[in-house]
Amino acid sequence: MNGISTFLWFADEAEAAADFYVSVFPNSSITNVSRVGDTVMMVAFELDGRPFVALNGGPLYAFTPAISFVVSCEGQAEVDQYWSRLTDGGAEGQCGWLTDRYGLSWQVVPTALASFIGGADPDGAGRAMQAMLKMGKLDIAELETAYNGS
Repeated sequence: MNGISTFLWFADEAEAAADFYVSVFPNSSITNVSRVGDTVMMVAFELDGRPFVALNGGPLYAFTPAISFVVSCEGQAEVDQYWSRLTDGGAEGQCGWLTDRYGLSWQVVPTALASFIGGADPDGAGRAMQAMLKMGKLDIAELETAYNGS
């Protein structure tokens, strides 16, 4: 494998996690499962064409929010879909962040967010930022309302 890929260390849920992630994202698949006897050691998979490897490495390490994956969404329906799927069995966070059932952190972010919190109107951007700080799942309409001051 050339280039950069993501390697994820799981206690013993590598195959279940890979199956879950492949079910959430389009254009995704399991590409290889390495076993030692009946035990799954590594699972290679792609999420929307990006390579990942999941390892059953034991309970030595755990995920933290210091590393997260960002899912850029074109509209509210996409935000809602990914938020619902990824929080199933996980936990909602603040400002579009969540932790999935395997402890991995994600940010589900509408592409429109940049136009609100980074918009040309500094007062509007400040209002949008304040609105975002009160949200779990990001709501595009509420962000736009805050930005416009209405």
